[in-house]
Amino acid sequence: MTDTATPQLGSTTPAGATSQGSNIILGPSQYGKAEVRVVRLTRDTDHHEIEDLNVTSLLRGDFVAAHLDGDNGHVVATDTQKNTIFSFARDGIGSPEAFLLRLSQHFVDGFDWVTGGQWQAEQYPWDRIRAHGVEHDHSFVRNVQAIRTAAVVVDGDRTHVLGGLKNLTVLKSTRSGFVGYPKDKYTTLAETTDRVLSTDVAARWRYNTADADGGALDISSMDFNGSYEQVKALMLEAFTENYSSALQNTLYVMGKRVLSERPDIEEIRFSMPNKHHFVVDLERFGQDNPGVVLFAADRPYGLIEATVTRDNASPAGTVWDGLAGFC
Repeated sequence: MTDTATPQLGSTTPAGATSQGSNIILGPSQYGKAEVRVVRLTRDTDHHEIEDLNVTSLLRGDFVAAHLDGDNGHVVATDTQKNTIFSFARDGIGSPEAFLLRLSQHFVDGFDWVTGGQWQAEQYPWDRIRAHGVEHDHSFVRNVQAIRTAAVVVDGDRTHVLGGLKNLTVLKSTRSGFVGYPKDKYTTLAETTDRVLSTDVAARWRYNTADADGGALDISSMDFNGSYEQVKALMLEAFTENYSSALQNTLYVMGKRVLSERPDIEEIRFSMPNKHHFVVDLERFGQDNPGVVLFAADRPYGLIEATVTRDNASPAGTVWDGLAGFC
């Protein structure tokens, strides 16, 4: 067998290794430890802090021999990756993006055959319990408004950073409608100019990590925590404003608002299900229903996915390869 460098995910012309006379090759690959749950407590004072993450580490590089020959000489054990995550958490987390950047640099710089990879995190927020009107020092309640997500992708000499969130459930009780769509013999949906619009927002946004000359910015000093809070606030503000002619229109308005206010963000991807709310027919009970009693259907549902980007956005490289779903 003749070994060549393992291709990166997203390669247009995968390299691989074949046996003589065979047309079977090893295509793009990655491996690592998925969903490492790490809780980091800061207990330097009586006023404790909590950071709760679910971290995944996936390496890309020269792993051909492991797949073709069973030679593990280049395989950094997934257990080692797990232990590295725990060890790095001892020195602090700061933000999911900053934590993933540290992990990526460790693996890419520490192992010559690791040429890149993908590091992902979910962060679960906790709020302080208020006792007698005062925030408690060391008692917390889980905040379920949204799950924060982050990803770092290293592709050769380029590092990409993605912020994000999911499970952000929003609803507007009016100023939404759906009319003017094509109709055929299978169409039963009635047009409406006043309906409930609700969705679970999942979004990822890509930061600009290159300077004007195409070189790398100092992303280690970026305020990712502040950026996350502002992006979430901008999306919520945009959702509330204007009349929504469709969820597609609302999605675009939300993405446009983020890009207009955040010049450091290149593009933002959304995946938004339409959480249908149907007016219940109460006539059989001798009652009217002016859109006040609704049935919330969980399935089937419309699913709207789109990217809002700049026409001069920097190349994304392989940043979206290997991410589950549209975003």
